Amino acid sequence: MRIHVQNPPDDPAFTVTPALWDAAAARAGAAAAGHTVSFGTTRADFAAAIPTAEALVGDKDVLRALLPAPAPRLRVVFVANAGVDNLAPFDWLPPGAILLNNRGTHAEKAGEFGLMALLMLLNGIPAMVTDQRAGVWRKRWGGLAAGRAVTVVGLGALGGAVAGHAMRLGMVVTGVRAHPAPHPACAAVVGTDAIDSVLPGTDFLVLACPLTQATRGLLDRRRIGLLPRGAGVVNIGRGGLVEQAALCDALDAGQVSGAVLDVFDPEPVPPGDRIWTTPNLIVSPHTAADDPASYLPRSLDIFFAGLGALAAGRDPATRVDPARGY
Repeated sequence: MRIHVQNPPDDPAFTVTPALWDAAAARAGAAAAGHTVSFGTTRADFAAAIPTAEALVGDKDVLRALLPAPAPRLRVVFVANAGVDNLAPFDWLPPGAILLNNRGTHAEKAGEFGLMALLMLLNGIPAMVTDQRAGVWRKRWGGLAAGRAVTVVGLGALGGAVAGHAMRLGMVVTGVRAHPAPHPACAAVVGTDAIDSVLPGTDFLVLACPLTQATRGLLDRRRIGLLPRGAGVVNIGRGGLVEQAALCDALDAGQVSGAVLDVFDPEPVPPGDRIWTTPNLIVSPHTAADDPASYLPRSLDIFFAGLGALAAGRDPATRVDPARGY
C-alpha cells in the first residue's frame, strides 16, 4: 500500500518521523510489510503525494485544512485523534474510502487525569486555588473517596479508564452511554436517555463522551439544576457537551462546588471570557489525554492494527461510522 503521512507544519512534538515510523513498523510485523511511505509537512508535499496515496495519515487539523482533494486511489484515512466531530460532515471522504481514528491512544493518560480531577474536587482544590488568588486563608476539609457517587457519561477508552480508577478507590460508579450494556467498573449503567434519573444522586459528574448531535449541550442549565448542591463536574470530552454560561452561573452560586474542565467552546478560551474568572474552576488547556512521549507510537500501533485487520478481511476496531460521528 502507498501510504502518505502529512505532519502538522508547526508542531514537532506531534510529528511522525521516519524513526518513529520504523519503530512502529517493527512492532507491527506482517501488518507493516510491503508498504511504501512518504512524509510531508507542506501543501506542496501533500499535493505531490495525494494523487497516488492509498492511505493517508494525519491529525484532524491537517486533514481539515487539506481535504477534500483529488485522491483517486485513497482507501484509508487515519485520523491521529479520537474525536472527529470537527471533521463532520464527512462529505470530504472520497467514495470507497474508510475513516479510522486512534481511539484507545488516550485511555491511560485520560484515566489518570480524570482520577486527579476527582481527587481535586473531593479535596476542594478548585476552591483553594480561588482562595489563593484572592489572598484568603480559609481551611477547607476534604474527604475520602470510598462510597462517593460518580457518574461517568461515556464509557469508551476515556470514560472507561476514569471509571476503573474510581471503582478501585471504592467510589460507586454509574455509567451513562447510548447503549446501556454493563461495564466492569460500574455498579450500574443507564442509557443516555435516562441520565436525568441519575443526576440527583451524583456527587461527581465526569463527561467523557464524543460530541454528536445527540450529545451537544447534554449538560445544560436544566440538568445542572438536577445535580445536588455541592456536586463537582469534570469534562474531558468536548466543550460543546456543556452549556458553559450555565455552569459558570452554578459555580458563582455555589450550586456546583467545583469544576475541572479540559475542553471548551470555543478553544482557545478568548481573553476576557468569564471562564477565566469564575470561582472554583480549574482550566486545563485541552491537554488531559495527550502524552507526547507515547501518543504517536500508540497511534501508529493502532494504524497498523487497522491495516492488519483490513488485510485479514476484518473491520478495523477504530473504524468511524460517519452517520454516528464516532
